[in-house]
Parts: sequence; C-alpha cells; structure tokens
Amino acid sequence: MRIFYLVLGFFFIGVGILGILLPLLPTTVFFLLAAGCFARSSDRWYQWLLSNPVFGPIINNWHEKKCITAKTKIVAISSIFLFGGYSIFFAITNPYIKIVGILFLATGLFTVLRLAVCKNDSV
Repeated sequence: MRIFYLVLGFFFIGVGILGILLPLLPTTVFFLLAAGCFARSSDRWYQWLLSNPVFGPIINNWHEKKCITAKTKIVAISSIFLFGGYSIFFAITNPYIKIVGILFLATGLFTVLRLAVCKNDSV
C-alpha cells in the first residue's frame, strides 16, 4: 500500500499543478490529498510538502485547526470569479460545457464559502 499512496500522492501533486494553470480545476484540494497520501507513504515527501512556502502553511492549518486563512479564502473566491468567470463567459463556446463549468464553479464556491477561517487571522 505504501507504493500505491506514494504514486497517488505524486498524481495529486501533478493535478494540483495543473489546477494552477487551468481555471476550472482546483489546486489546494489536490495538495491536501497529496499530503494525506504522503503521510501514509513517505515522511520525506510529506515533510517536503509541508515545508513548501506556498502550500505548507495552508496544509498545516488544515491538518491542525481545520481552517484556512482569510487571505487564502479571499484568493480562492477571487480566483473562482475571475478565472472561472472568464472561462465560462469568454473562452468556452459550447453551451453544455458552459453548464458543466458553471456547476464546477458553483461547487467550488460553495465548498470554499463553507470552510472555517482561522481565528486571530488578519488579511
């Protein structure tokens, strides 16, 4: 099972990196999934991910406190509207794909809005 979780962790890292580039694909959730896989398979890669300057603090907050910072929440919501909105209204022409995209964006927005904000956190 160790090899399975290790491969799955790298897969989630890859999908998370794609999420940085593709507007309808989330990023943070895949890095959280990768962290969970690495925690079960490789302490070295788990520590590498936790020490990442961008995603490490987000993962640590989630694992320890089950919350995200206000800044992370604002960036996530802004990205959904800015990049997702651009994709839906300007880049996608097929109406069926637009509907699917809107459903993805709505699901992402609903999920982000439900996440708790860490206490004593400033923007």
